[in-house]
Amino acid sequence: MAKEQQLICVRVCQGWDLAQIYKSKLEAAEIPVLLEYESAGLVFGITVDGLGQVRVMVPQPYSEEAKALLEDVEEGYSEEPEAGQDDAEDTKIEPEKI
Repeated sequence: MAKEQQLICVRVCQGWDLAQIYKSKLEAAEIPVLLEYESAGLVFGITVDGLGQVRVMVPQPYSEEAKALLEDVEEGYSEEPEAGQDDAEDTKIEPEKI
């Protein structure tokens, strides 16, 4: 019989959508993931008092790698554009001549 691995919480987030992004990132790196949440929050759409909270759980041997990968995800969602990136408003598209 295989020995059960202890699951470690590597991230707690508010909302199912963000948790799915984290899960996809970890699964792409072949890290097994379990999302732990209160079912009432998902069923009724309640996001107060911790009901919308989702815990991203991975087996203990993968925990450090998972934490590092999820830090990269958060850095990708900064609100300010990186230096050298143009805003969409500044981009001009010339119409094609027919």
